[in-house]
Amino acid sequence: MGPRVLGRPYVRHDGALWCEGVPLEVIAAGAGTPAYVYSANALRERYRALDTALAGVPHRIHYSLKANSSRGLLQVLRDEGCHADVVSGGELVRAMRAGFAPSEIIFGGVGKSRAEIRAGLQAGVKLLNIESAAELDVVEDEARALGVRARIAFRVNPEVEVANAHAYIATGSRGHKFGIPWGDVLSVANRAIASKHLELAGLDMHVGSQLLSLDPYRDGVERLAGLARTLQKAGAPLRYLDAGGGLPARYGEEDAPDLELFASIIVPVATSLGLELIVEPGRFVVAESGALLTRVLYRKLSGGTDFVICDAGMTELLRPSHYDAYHAIEAVQPRGGQATVDVVGPICETGDFLARDRTMDDVQPGDLLAVHTTGAYGYAMSFTYNARPRAPEVLVDGSRWSVITRRETYDDLVRLETETLEWQEA
Repeated sequence: MGPRVLGRPYVRHDGALWCEGVPLEVIAAGAGTPAYVYSANALRERYRALDTALAGVPHRIHYSLKANSSRGLLQVLRDEGCHADVVSGGELVRAMRAGFAPSEIIFGGVGKSRAEIRAGLQAGVKLLNIESAAELDVVEDEARALGVRARIAFRVNPEVEVANAHAYIATGSRGHKFGIPWGDVLSVANRAIASKHLELAGLDMHVGSQLLSLDPYRDGVERLAGLARTLQKAGAPLRYLDAGGGLPARYGEEDAPDLELFASIIVPVATSLGLELIVEPGRFVVAESGALLTRVLYRKLSGGTDFVICDAGMTELLRPSHYDAYHAIEAVQPRGGQATVDVVGPICETGDFLARDRTMDDVQPGDLLAVHTTGAYGYAMSFTYNARPRAPEVLVDGSRWSVITRRETYDDLVRLETETLEWQEA
């Protein structure tokens, strides 16, 4: 690992926390709280580090929009040469509006609708990933109707053992909903090879997110390699080997992922097959670039628990409640001293918390907190429960900053509601 990836985008100057060259207090004063902040240079560094590690083989990095599809971030990555991976019609639109050409987009997703499949084919995406025999039928039918030959890849479930932080983010083991089951791949592939409307151009896997070990990659690509050789002999015009995503971000004091080891596992396999390598990182690229800024509203003692009540909660960051996830939290301008507290939000749910039993800065009402590693699955999973408008997103680049997604208003919350009902007769 190079030292650039090991760097943190949030540093202290004279005791106060900054993002790159901008004090976080300045952003909070200008954009309000809660607010998401991202470091543009952190995005660039992580993309470049992965690109360099894979330099030994023709490759493409397709950033996974599901981690964070904000246009400002996509444009930073696109300018670096990054491509896109989408899993819905909405993400397809967002990618193209951010400037990605259809030939730079892979369209995956386990439950693409017929309309989404048609949109991908009409756009001419690089690859349309197939996740079931039933989906293959729909893709072939739509390709026939449009008079095109669909360029497809099979997302295969490699059925490997996966160890990661939570069961919900493991995707490549036997019995998961993702990918074509291993035992079905050959029969489904023979159908694709025989069809004049389909071009089986790639094999894909995604074993999970936030992987604790690189062993699942080793096991998975070895299985894919054997499958690829079998399919090539059967006449499949394979061009791409897609190792998926899953490289971890650091939420605490973990080591950064070993990109050289990662490359040593997957690059030789792609080289031996004569295929172009594709990877689909999401969290690794964006998570550590982001921090959620939130103001302390109140301190409250109840039943022996010391609560820090903030203006951000589960509606801004669902991961602690949904995945029991850890996010480091610190005062932007510490007062000195520590306390053991529950950091909670204003939502009317007991499950609304950012941290429990956390020893941290002894903050008081009015203090600004930074919740770290929120660039992935922060804004992307935010929602408007309790009729709370979603927070803005801010991009920092050196000594300058800009709002890239404005704060929602109350008018935004009701904009789609029908004021006058237009009844339809049954």
